[in-house]
Amino acid sequence: MNDISTIVRRELRVAFSRHAQPVWFRIVKWACILTGGAMFYDRRWFWWTIVSLAAVGTVMHFLYRWKTKAWTRAWGGWNDLAAGRDRLRNTSHVS
Repeated sequence: MNDISTIVRRELRVAFSRHAQPVWFRIVKWACILTGGAMFYDRRWFWWTIVSLAAVGTVMHFLYRWKTKAWTRAWGGWNDLAAGRDRLRNTSHVS
């Protein structure tokens, strides 16, 4: 049975997997996010946009999590199956 710490560890491994997004993509992504934030911070719709993007991101995260069977199957560009596997499950315990 999965406990919370196992689930959190798996989610963190998937989130910080070096195979999920190339380094150049992460740099461009964060440059766009920071530039957009700096340019539009003074607009009245800024916080509504941030909340909306966070909601869409959360929905997409759960969609991918569902379709990949908790990050253990390839789907829609996700293919870093090693990041989604529990490391302890594949080891044998010798008593």
